[in-house]
Amino acid sequence: MRTSRRQFLRAGAGLGLAASGLSPAIAMPQEPGARPRPADGVRVLNPRARVPLSFIIDDSTCLVNLAHFCIPQFAEVFPENYTQDWRSLPREIPDSFVRTFGEWCHEHGVKGKYSIVPYPACVGWIDREMPGWSRKELEESIDLVRTLMLPNWDIHPEMISHTWVINTKTGRPYEERTENYMENWGWSVGRSVDELADYLSYALRLLKNAGLPCEGVTTPGGFGSRALPQLAQATLESVRDVFGAEIPHYFRHLYTDDRSVAPRVEFASGLDGDDPRCVVSIIGCTGDWFGGWDGLTPGSVDQFITEDLKGGRLPEVIARGEPAILVCHWPGIYYNGEQIGFSIFKEVVARLEAGYDNLLWMKNSEIARYWAARELTAIEAGPTGVCFLAPYACPSFTVAIDGQRAGAPAFDRGGGAEPLREVAGPLRLESGTWCRADGGVIVCIDLPHGRSAVSWRAGA
Repeated sequence: MRTSRRQFLRAGAGLGLAASGLSPAIAMPQEPGARPRPADGVRVLNPRARVPLSFIIDDSTCLVNLAHFCIPQFAEVFPENYTQDWRSLPREIPDSFVRTFGEWCHEHGVKGKYSIVPYPACVGWIDREMPGWSRKELEESIDLVRTLMLPNWDIHPEMISHTWVINTKTGRPYEERTENYMENWGWSVGRSVDELADYLSYALRLLKNAGLPCEGVTTPGGFGSRALPQLAQATLESVRDVFGAEIPHYFRHLYTDDRSVAPRVEFASGLDGDDPRCVVSIIGCTGDWFGGWDGLTPGSVDQFITEDLKGGRLPEVIARGEPAILVCHWPGIYYNGEQIGFSIFKEVVARLEAGYDNLLWMKNSEIARYWAARELTAIEAGPTGVCFLAPYACPSFTVAIDGQRAGAPAFDRGGGAEPLREVAGPLRLESGTWCRADGGVIVCIDLPHGRSAVSWRAGA
């Protein structure tokens, strides 16, 4: 049974904890919802006291090179803006490249998000047929994603077609051929939560039919940019409904200026009950400086991190301790067979490995879970310990606790306190360990759902 906050605060009296309620909602661009009051003397740090890294891949799908097929559809509405020679672009990004890319990333611990557009440019259906390829080729391509990519990558639909808006009652594009009926442009403007949730659910069900689990969605182009509250709530509703995901997340924003790129935990509610709810906005910190969305615009390693390891966008974000989430488009990584974007990415990773020892590759869903736990876990500190009431479980939950105490910390999940193992410093932290820090200690635990506590055993 879930422990209520009232029960948690009463139980905290045994550790000398003072009761506190939920603070009012914080003013943010999106509605944050409920929040616990900050705990005096306790700070939630990044997981294992490291800076999260992640790699977002947009415009990917099985077999289809989206750039080849979507450019003429974009040009139908914006002929002056889309003049690329799309016929010269390959129609396919082969699975041999997916395997090469996926295996290299696995060797280097890279994690992130990989889109699967379910009806790419209206070519064919990911869960049925992809005209131009055999059924066997499509099944093998899906299986490659399922076995090679899924362990380290979240799978997102990037709406349904990434081009024309689909009538979810008929499965066909609307007849109107204007920007108001393109996913990337005007269709989402003014849509209700229910309308957007219906559209997202349709996309999610296609991937579910194909055996690809999802905890989040990616928006193509400007989709949802003028309906942000509705988009967030629709993501929350649709991902929970179709996949039962505990903490839905979405990728809509990237910032390359001075704005924070920390994830935003939005529309949090029900933290006292059996059905906590929230949605997390994952924010990228780079532009596509690999090979462009169409595989025609080569980027530069130095835009990410310079050869001396001091300049570029990534050192700025890492120095702030915010997740450094790189953003690319799959056609630019493949770069029409030249793999220019992939080569740039490999050099970015090499420079990061040379310049830092405090980075941690994470999937988007792992970052979303950590930030939800970070912002929504009620924490109460007292003379003999710290109590947690967590609406969500979270691995490698890391907190700095101020104050000198006698003995060593132990962690109690509800079945008795177990000692934590001391390590030499923050970079040695892993779940079940602690280290000494200026003015206090840092502990790293696998935070369970519900109530738990760190306490001190005198004389240990």
